[in-house]
Amino acid sequence: MTFHSLPYDPRPLTATEARLEAIYTAARRGLKGDTLALAAGMTPTEYRKLCQMDPIAEYAEQKGRADGEMEMAGILHDAALQGDAKAALEMLKFAFKWSAPQSIQLQVEQKISITAALEAAQQRVLDITAEYANDADAGGVPAPSSTLTHQPDREADRYDDHNARRTEKSIDL
Repeated sequence: MTFHSLPYDPRPLTATEARLEAIYTAARRGLKGDTLALAAGMTPTEYRKLCQMDPIAEYAEQKGRADGEMEMAGILHDAALQGDAKAALEMLKFAFKWSAPQSIQLQVEQKISITAALEAAQQRVLDITAEYANDADAGGVPAPSSTLTHQPDREADRYDDHNARRTEKSIDL
């Protein structure tokens, strides 16, 4: 196997008028980074070095972007003025940082009767009472009279004061 050397002749990196024009045109069309460099006829490495060596190359990119954005904004603005609702909406969103309201207001009118609510609650209590009575007759749960009324457990009898001092017991040794 033979080794063939590839001749490499580095291209001079200078910001010529043709090179700056190519950078400007690519940036105006919206290209960025490596695609901008390749579209301008340079490798990405060459483009980065050119921007470091000569700031006019970076200026050409910025100017191209600004002119491209200005052109698109003008087209969008003209379309919005001619009645294109979608174009107008996009102008509002982009240029004026507008956003459509995200909340929906829903208005429901309903009158609540307290007496009707109490009657419904009473009916539910009667239904549950009847159900407990049927279960008690069948030998199930105790009668509902004690379970549906508020009868405090005899907690006073079981009360243990945690802060009280315990009684001392004497132990004979």
